[in-house]
Amino acid sequence: MSIEQRPKYKQIIDAAVSVIAENGFHRSQVSKIAKRAGVADGTIYIYFKNKEDILVSLFREKMGQFVEKIEAEIKGKNDAKEKLLTMVKVHFNQLAADYPLAIVTQLELRQSEPGIRMEINNIFKNYLRVIDEILIEGKQQKIFRDNIDTRLARQMIFGTLDDIVTNWVMNDQKYDLQALAEPVGELLVNGLCC
Repeated sequence: MSIEQRPKYKQIIDAAVSVIAENGFHRSQVSKIAKRAGVADGTIYIYFKNKEDILVSLFREKMGQFVEKIEAEIKGKNDAKEKLLTMVKVHFNQLAADYPLAIVTQLELRQSEPGIRMEINNIFKNYLRVIDEILIEGKQQKIFRDNIDTRLARQMIFGTLDDIVTNWVMNDQKYDLQALAEPVGELLVNGLCC
């Protein structure tokens, strides 16, 4: 069942993003999330075991939507270069459009406990798979150098995007994140090309 078919679940997830972005994960009580969602405290426990489960579920839902959006945007692209440029653009656009989510993904998820980090890493694998597929396709198409270590290139691509968004969040959006998509994408592509 999709998140749209569970309106209270969606309300709680969206409220959690806002509350955690405003207060930080550790200072975000379940009662604050419930109040923001417009539900009783007990309703939260129908959908989630605890606050940590809310955080993991939030990431699962939002990252799932994030990856779906990227896959939809790159689907019609002809080559790996175009797909990588599109992926960078969609990555930046999605987080620029949802600053509270950017705060949660760039700052709050990193402060979580080891068990939460393990679950988040498992969820995150779909995003990394998309990057790997683009890199492999680029090598097959002879657009990217065939001697590129896919794992290392993936880490560099994600690390670059992640660091730029984190700096944007920490600097209170003092620059246009979306405007950086093209130059960042071009730098990444040029580093991979033959």
